[in-house]
Amino acid sequence: MHKLTLKELSAQLQARKISATELATLFLDRIDASDLNAFLHVDRELTLAQAKVADSRLSGNNAGQLTGVPIAHKDIFVTRGWRTTAGSRMLDNYVSPFDATVVEQFNAAGTVTLGKLNCDEFAMGSGNENSYFGPTLNPWDKRAVPGGSSGGSAAAVAARLAPAATATDTGGSIRQPASLCGVTGIKPTYGSVSRYGMIAFASSLDQGGPIAKTAEDCGLLLNAMTGFDERDSTSLQRPKEDFTRSLNDSLQGLRIGVPKEFFGAGLAADVEAAVRAALSEFEKLGAKLVEISLPKTELSIPVYYVIAPAEASSNLSRFDGVRYGHRAADYGNLDDMYRKSRAEGFGEEVKRRILVGSYVLSHGYYDAYYLQAQKIRRLIAQDFQNALAGANRQCDVIMGPVSPTVAWDLGDKTNDPVANYLADIFTLSTSLAGLPGMSIPCGFGQGEKNGKRPVGLQIIGNYFDEARLLNVAHQFQQATDWHLREPA
Repeated sequence: MHKLTLKELSAQLQARKISATELATLFLDRIDASDLNAFLHVDRELTLAQAKVADSRLSGNNAGQLTGVPIAHKDIFVTRGWRTTAGSRMLDNYVSPFDATVVEQFNAAGTVTLGKLNCDEFAMGSGNENSYFGPTLNPWDKRAVPGGSSGGSAAAVAARLAPAATATDTGGSIRQPASLCGVTGIKPTYGSVSRYGMIAFASSLDQGGPIAKTAEDCGLLLNAMTGFDERDSTSLQRPKEDFTRSLNDSLQGLRIGVPKEFFGAGLAADVEAAVRAALSEFEKLGAKLVEISLPKTELSIPVYYVIAPAEASSNLSRFDGVRYGHRAADYGNLDDMYRKSRAEGFGEEVKRRILVGSYVLSHGYYDAYYLQAQKIRRLIAQDFQNALAGANRQCDVIMGPVSPTVAWDLGDKTNDPVANYLADIFTLSTSLAGLPGMSIPCGFGQGEKNGKRPVGLQIIGNYFDEARLLNVAHQFQQATDWHLREPA
């Protein structure tokens, strides 16, 4: 039962072949037996109480497609009843008095919460090694990172500890862990999913999305989690849509843009081979490959690591030890309490980004760094529009690798933050432009120290083109079985 897709589990529940309580218990038992450190907080009593309500809805013919389906939430979404830590000592043992909008939406749909998932501290990282509670392990090879910051979400779905999970993507944190763990994940257009109750890292970049086994499952999850929210000033007013409506459309004549900048120096040969093979599969499905150029791609790393830390330094100023969160036990005065509480509560990577952000926003450097980064951000977005929009558009979607390598070993990049930053080279530009992007499994690469590790194919579309991306991914998954492979 744990190997079924979300859609298949829904069918089993609707047919009353299994109850929501039985299904939740099955996954809770699997979580208890796991050693991946994917979950930070599980409360069997709370979960089974939700499952009991779902069973009542199912028996009373008052159920939707997601009623009774178990999911887990990245520990960046605040939740009533469960702890919300953002992977940080600063929020250790914090329990929110309210639910994030995304959590509310899934509760309204009748899903059953299995628990809270590990993540890089305040979503800052590429390998899930920055969590105060220790790293999550990659289920394909426990020596490897699962990717970050949504590593707990990707690892839990890959290991079949949950059929689906929520996640967030600031610079690639849905797509990259989905790639490294061999699952499917989609970051929708910025503003499509409410950020209310999502602990902020970089407000102009953070976006929630789902991770699941298949593109079809991701579409069902997006149906529930998107929509306007007046409590979020960045939420877009758009009518609700069915993201699964185009899944079975033909790919005949689809133009796939292949950026030459995504296949240069730095891309591992095993990753390139898997991505090229996937592109060939799309040609068999009737698509046409078109070489395009995204010339500002290499600038996305310096631009992102100016803008994101700047916004983080502002967002994280609220954690001062006064109202909630960690407070130092020993201090002399208020100023001393601020300093010690923040020094003890934040990890090294978070401190690094706060310092960088404060620097680029400081008097004398704002124009030289932050303002310039915002100007280049606009040029990066324009590169995508030249390819995807207008009467002279070159392609319908863009494809390439998600990560330049397969998952690296735990500890390999711990002392080299720049090496971690470079792992996001192919995902950052999409986030800076606010475009939708997704990762689907497309093969395996050879790990540096033997053992096969997953490779993901990235699919990028124009604004609000999620239904097309899911259609493209679904057709590939109908023709291949990479998404069905699972770790031992």
